[in-house]
Amino acid sequence: MSSTSQSHTHTRITHTPESHTHQSHTHTRVTHTPESHTHQSHTHTGTPEHRRHSTGQKLVMAESVRRLVTKDGHSNVKIDNVEGMIKLFLHDIWTTVVDIKWRYKITLFASTFVLTWFVFGVVFYLIGLSHGDFDSDPSSNHTPCVMNVDSLTGAYLFSLETQSTIGYGFRHVSEECPLAILTLVLQLVLTGLAEIFVTGAFLAKLARPKKRAGSIRFSRVAVVCVRDGRLRLMVRVANLRNSLLIQCQLSGKLLSSRVTQEGEKILVHQESVDFQLESSGECPFLLLPLTFSHTLDERSPLANLTADELPRREFELLVTLNGTVESTASSCQSRTSYTAQEILWAHEFTPVLSHTRGGKLTADFSVFDRVAVCSDPPMSRCAAEKLQLEEEYRRE
Repeated sequence: MSSTSQSHTHTRITHTPESHTHQSHTHTRVTHTPESHTHQSHTHTGTPEHRRHSTGQKLVMAESVRRLVTKDGHSNVKIDNVEGMIKLFLHDIWTTVVDIKWRYKITLFASTFVLTWFVFGVVFYLIGLSHGDFDSDPSSNHTPCVMNVDSLTGAYLFSLETQSTIGYGFRHVSEECPLAILTLVLQLVLTGLAEIFVTGAFLAKLARPKKRAGSIRFSRVAVVCVRDGRLRLMVRVANLRNSLLIQCQLSGKLLSSRVTQEGEKILVHQESVDFQLESSGECPFLLLPLTFSHTLDERSPLANLTADELPRREFELLVTLNGTVESTASSCQSRTSYTAQEILWAHEFTPVLSHTRGGKLTADFSVFDRVAVCSDPPMSRCAAEKLQLEEEYRRE
């Protein structure tokens, strides 16, 4: 079933002196977007091999989940009723122009040229009209401000030639009109600045590493299993390009509701979730599909998580990968999120790496999201501690 409910929160935001000196009331609406998934089911025959593949049936998730961040990393929070929103956007016009959608940017790019051509064409036409260039007898000794411009169309074409710097041939400014010469200089200066701004914003949007983050892939689900004797929460990350991502670091935030000791309910409470690759939290480069893990110990915000409690929990795990693109040295960030229904207990990822006959290492992405049941089901931290105490008691 798809959920169409929306939760509304009214937040009073007080800006620091560095940014603003006023207070604004912000109405934040969290829109719950239904996520649809395609799953494969496997027939359970009782054998260990079929039992491992039958876990594909457990990948069925809720069609409607409450998210702050979508699976592809986009924000699912809509901010409404902010006082002076247009003024804030115009105050930072550069970021506004860079962030707008491509269809608006291309329209702005084209309209900048066409509009400036037309505006200064009208100005040159009015200068010629005030100078009497269109009323004079061609046989007289009258020298027009702009030679061979007899109409608004001619003035528009002269403005286009001037701004495009394609050179003067048939139409050109004469020495009789200082106002026309001043307008010519003003057009070159102003339109030059406008073209630099629009072209720079156009190139800045192309050079943003946002599209590079689209070639980073996260596993559709996270798994909980025992690794090296410890209960761990694991996610899989892969780089789909041959170009390297260096200085990669995976971090997480656990988003959930919380009630304070004073009785105040916090709808979005954040707790840090540290992910590591082997014994280090930083990956030198992301070349192969890697599995990052978080240890569910006493320092973890998910320390008391159990298999029975997991389906009933309401939280969202936001996972962020930060890295540097080797070819451009620009920073890159990719995000995804996992709800409690997208974390599978007592499962592990199916290996994706294998060796070919030629000795090359191959990554098979057809099994990137495939999981299997652990051969040794994990216990919660409390159960493991209880079992350890019982074992020590027997020894005594």
